[in-house]
Amino acid sequence: MFDGLRPATRESVVRAVLDVPRLLRHSVWRTVEPHQGNGLGVVLVPGFGAGGASLSPAGSWLRARGYRPAHSGVGFTVGCTAQLLAKLLHSTERHAEFTGRPVVLLGQSRGGWLARLAAARRPDLVHGLVMLGSPVLDPMGAHPSVMRIARFLARLAAAGVPGLLDDDCMRGPCFDEHMKALAERLRVPAISIFSRLDGIVPWQLCQDPCAECVEVHSTHTGMGFDPDVYEALGPRLAAWARRDVEVNA
Repeated sequence: MFDGLRPATRESVVRAVLDVPRLLRHSVWRTVEPHQGNGLGVVLVPGFGAGGASLSPAGSWLRARGYRPAHSGVGFTVGCTAQLLAKLLHSTERHAEFTGRPVVLLGQSRGGWLARLAAARRPDLVHGLVMLGSPVLDPMGAHPSVMRIARFLARLAAAGVPGLLDDDCMRGPCFDEHMKALAERLRVPAISIFSRLDGIVPWQLCQDPCAECVEVHSTHTGMGFDPDVYEALGPRLAAWARRDVEVNA
């Protein structure tokens, strides 16, 4: 295990939600340029077991700045990788059609590397890619407690429970196929946000060679609620939005 992996006790949904007041008081939230996004679409892809609510602050922040956020339709991101990728590609295509141009994919943890797979598969639909605490170099390198949950879900899938990842997603042909796809070079601009305080994903696994890797000081579960993340995203997304206007002028 990497030395950079902090104790998982730092990670708590409740603790992350308690950061919301700090975010709401911060200038990165309170300072709004309503036309900054120029209608650029953003598809939000939540992390493993998190659900869409985990990125609801990101959706509100984006919407207030003139972006068009949309849910990815992957639920709690606990299903088979191939099936989740198919759902994400469908949602991405629909949102690109709705906005009339390629969209940004913004995903956290497993959602981030699913978004990377989608961007590599359909770069024609993707204007840019944002990954938050996403172990793109080794999706199986997350904290042992998370991997125990994943293996438990795989056992449930083997027992006939539908909608869950199975053993093939973790070490079979499905896993091999998607690991190979994760190593493909990206043809769209990408940002990988990582934290050395991350108690779930070793920060080293987020060092995507095809992305701008940006360090923040956040827990893993807190990334969607941390002002540092929005300060990193603000100017970069704005630059993408300006480029989008120039391309479509």
